Amino acid sequence: MVPHAADRGAPRERTLVIEHRWPNRRPHGDGWRATDDPGALGSVNHHPGTPGGHLTPTVPGSAGAPGARPLRMGVVGLLAGALLGGGAGAGVAVVVTSDGDAGSPGVSSGQVVETSEPATDVAAASAAASPSVVTVYVTGRGGSGSGSGVVLTEDGFVVTNNHVVAADGSGGVVQVRTADGTLHDAVVVGTQPSLDLAVLRVEGAGSLTPATFADSEDVVVGDLAVAIGAPLGLSQTVTDGIISATHRAVSPGGDEGGGAVIDALQTDAAINPGNSGGALVDRTGAVIGINTAIASVPAGPGQAGSGGNIGVGFAIPSNTAHRIAMELVHDGSASTAVLGVRATTVSDGRVATGAELVEVRPGSPAAADLRPGDVVTAVGDRPVTTSKDLTAAVRRAAPGDTVALTLLRGGETSEHEVVLGRADV
Repeated sequence: MVPHAADRGAPRERTLVIEHRWPNRRPHGDGWRATDDPGALGSVNHHPGTPGGHLTPTVPGSAGAPGARPLRMGVVGLLAGALLGGGAGAGVAVVVTSDGDAGSPGVSSGQVVETSEPATDVAAASAAASPSVVTVYVTGRGGSGSGSGVVLTEDGFVVTNNHVVAADGSGGVVQVRTADGTLHDAVVVGTQPSLDLAVLRVEGAGSLTPATFADSEDVVVGDLAVAIGAPLGLSQTVTDGIISATHRAVSPGGDEGGGAVIDALQTDAAINPGNSGGALVDRTGAVIGINTAIASVPAGPGQAGSGGNIGVGFAIPSNTAHRIAMELVHDGSASTAVLGVRATTVSDGRVATGAELVEVRPGSPAAADLRPGDVVTAVGDRPVTTSKDLTAAVRRAAPGDTVALTLLRGGETSEHEVVLGRADV
């Protein structure tokens, strides 16, 4: 792939809070509340938090930012976002009722415009990929909301984020609106919370347009990235940017994300509430990632933080998303790789330098060659500076893959190959 030519200066280093790119939701109960802890570190066997429940987004403010405090984001933020949400799929109004609830947004379908001008890369990518992107509506005990999804098969299987459908709970309702504006009932086929993925089956779908999935290992920094989804319920919205980084270890949603840790692609394409589960595509329209989370700047005392896009979004790489999704299609469950250790981040007193093994589980893939006290500094050519990096690197691989771990043991550096095991969820 040809890198997108862009001259962008290095941004100042700032403290960021990783958020779910939560479904577009109506506030209820105690409203929007902070749920994430950016200081929480993953481990190779990350224990899931409470599944399901409220799909409350993380808002700026956490124990990891001194002086930061939780902020509430209600319908004003949603309405403002809708009014400013131009681009493909604009011209959709959000109705605000007297009690502050946001009504259901309208539906926007793509239009074909004939022009003698050559199509831009973004227009071409959008034209190729938009027919394969759907809007997902969920109503359950945890409330109601909307997100996005990507068509996997012609007969109606769709991949989305686990946190999009978690509100479904028991006895909830899931519906999918396809690119042509048709609304269908849908059922959840299976979920993989540790990678924030889920698969739906659209009922009564005739002939859907499956997305083309690219090889995410070919993605490089600077590549064009186009995000397609339903931010704030605005179906078929298209935004563009570049791939800003690869191999970002991200934990969407903290405990409410079910312990998800992802070795993510980072993009500056605008991603907002409702983009969850939508497509991140390359210049050909092939899917390179499933949008899942953003970062926001924590608020200082007496200040309002950012609850929307600041140009730092994250997507699950297509290789991981497609492999897990097709396992869910065929079996209703999916497997992730496991090393069999518990790790903690170590530092030189100033910056993190690796993942120290505090436990090696007997009988695990790691037991043959690793020991407590070893510090993992790389998996293959991917540097590891935190325990979350180690978790993400392992989960990016498939069960049965052989990975090369670079270890620091007794002051000496060595490399050890391990065949990863299988952790069924």
